[in-house]
Amino acid sequence: MTDKKKLEALFKKHGFTDFRWIDPQDIVVGQWVRMKCIFGCSEYGKNACCPPNTPPVEDCERFFREYKTAAIFHFHKKVAKPEDRHAWSKGVNAKLLKLEQAVFLGGQVKAFLMFMDSCSFCKGCAPNRAACKEPKLARPGADAMGIDVFSTVLKAGYPIEVLSSFDQAMNRYAFLLIE
Repeated sequence: MTDKKKLEALFKKHGFTDFRWIDPQDIVVGQWVRMKCIFGCSEYGKNACCPPNTPPVEDCERFFREYKTAAIFHFHKKVAKPEDRHAWSKGVNAKLLKLEQAVFLGGQVKAFLMFMDSCSFCKGCAPNRAACKEPKLARPGADAMGIDVFSTVLKAGYPIEVLSSFDQAMNRYAFLLIE
């Protein structure tokens, strides 16, 4: 059984205070999310942690059902220039990886993180997992795993909306599957 109080203390120790517990059964998965990756994302086929280098949507959904506990982490940020988003994401993702490791070392052997954005660790990401320069650091974003982030976070009571320009504040979300 997961000791949520102990995990919450660990989250806070790592600087994460805006999170909510969810039942992984409440994660909304949709094939439309994958279609948006294929037809609309400039990173499609160019990123080791994005489609087509992630499992089929059906496998992702089955994977989520193996868990009993998950946390959604909320990040609110306004950037001055569009390119600033990736540097910010890289820093947040690095902190999230340290948290995932701490959760794992704390006895949660199934801990699995999904970033709030694409991986961003390497300049010029490898086009497939076999060529990834940092396979121990690389994680998919929630959308790369077929998660309908909009529906899932709204169900959890978090804000999210489509932005029309980069000067608007973003609401980004990472997911940590725990047991």
